[in-house]
This record gives sequence, structure tokens and C-alpha cells, in this order.
Amino acid sequence: METVSSPLLLGFLGSLAAGMMTSVGALPVLFGRQPTRAFRDMSLGFAAGVMLAASFFSLIIPALDAAEGQYGDGAIPAAIACIAILIGMGAVAMMNEALPHEHFRTGREGPEAAALRRVWLFIIAITIHNFPEGLAVGVGFGADGLTGGMPLALGIGLQNAPEGLAVAVSLLGEGYGKARAWGIATMTGLIEPVGGLLGAGVVTIAQPLLPWGLAFAAGAMLYVISHEIIPETHRSGHQNKATLGLSVGLVLMLFLDVWLG
Repeated sequence: METVSSPLLLGFLGSLAAGMMTSVGALPVLFGRQPTRAFRDMSLGFAAGVMLAASFFSLIIPALDAAEGQYGDGAIPAAIACIAILIGMGAVAMMNEALPHEHFRTGREGPEAAALRRVWLFIIAITIHNFPEGLAVGVGFGADGLTGGMPLALGIGLQNAPEGLAVAVSLLGEGYGKARAWGIATMTGLIEPVGGLLGAGVVTIAQPLLPWGLAFAAGAMLYVISHEIIPETHRSGHQNKATLGLSVGLVLMLFLDVWLG
């Protein structure tokens, strides 16, 4: 039982710690310090870079290694990774279409939900964003314990800090008080341990699903990067700063993965 519960506990605690970094990142709003739009876009670019590196170096490459261990060299491991990535991207795309939510700049998407209060539309949008991150951390811990999960937990925690700040600042712009904006930003990170527990549980209990779970989590994160984060950082004319942030985030996550992995 210990061999099953330990990765589950690590996956839950690791994704919880990463998710709570949204709360840490949002702390400046409590003290009246609102960053400029350029800084927010650079921070979100940093988050995208961390997620991009984590997708490949912490998820896709281990998925290929796990599939090769099961099926040997050849086309099958590559096909598994490709199919699982597309399934992961498709799953988040379906959530994006099925759940009513609202983006800070482009407005409401998904089915009509006039009865939902505006704050809950924001929470649902960030939930769609954060769940794949928690799933990735859980899969990492479930696949290879501390070695597999720690780089992901650290990297995603780092990118959650600017994300939490961006959420809180955007809510301030919508008229919410400082404490409420910080509280909502904190709540958005609490979906991550749910994804972490699910990811760790699936790959721990069913080892043949390990390459599928790793690549699925990568695909989910790649969809979020392309559909949510990068477009958001390029809307206000700060794409150069956003690209700089992405570059720094990518190489930092690469360094952490090699150092800690």
C-alpha cells in the first residue's frame, strides 16, 4: 500500500504547493502595488516559457522513454506520444467550449451563462487554465517520485506566481476590492491539487498508461500556452517583453529539469 499511497501523497502535496504560489504572486495587490501592463505581459510570457519547457523536457521526453520501455524502439512510442498530446489538447479545448467562462480582454466564451455572476466566470476560466498544470505535476510524481515531480512542481509554482498577480490585478480593474481579488486568485490555484491527485493516481495504479498520461498532460499544457497565455501577452503591444519573459522562463525550467532531474 505504501508504494501506491506515497506517489499519491507527493502528487497531491506537490501540486498543492505549486497551486498556492498563485496566492503568493497575488500578495502585492494587498499593499497597493499594481504592476504595469508591460510587466504583467512579461511575467505571463515567463509563465508560458516555463510551461513550454516543462511540456517537452519533463513530460514528452519521459513519455517517449516510458513507451520505448514498453514497446521498444520504432514507430509505436512516437505514435503514442503524438496521439496522447492531441487527446490532451482536445480535452482542454472541449472544456473551453463546454464551460461558460470569460477572458480578461476578449470577453465571454462558451455557452451563454447569464445567471452566473461575473466573478464565477473568471474563476471557471482560470480553473480551465490551472487543472492541466496540477495534472502534469501529479503525473510527474506518480511516474518517478520526487525525481519526476520536483522539477515540474518548482517550475509550475514559479509560473503560477505571475499568473496569480495577473488574475488579481485584472480583478482589481473590474472593481473588486484588494482582499477579494487576492482571495479569488488564491482560490484559482486550489484546483491544481485535484488534478495532481488524479494524475498521480492514474499513472501509479495503471503503469501501462504512464506514457499516455505524461503526453496527455503535455498536450493539455501546450493548448493553454497557445490558446490562452501567448495571445493575452501580445494584445497590448508588449510582445517583445513577453518574448523575453518566455525565453527566460524556458531556459530556467530547462536548467531546473536537468539539475534536479
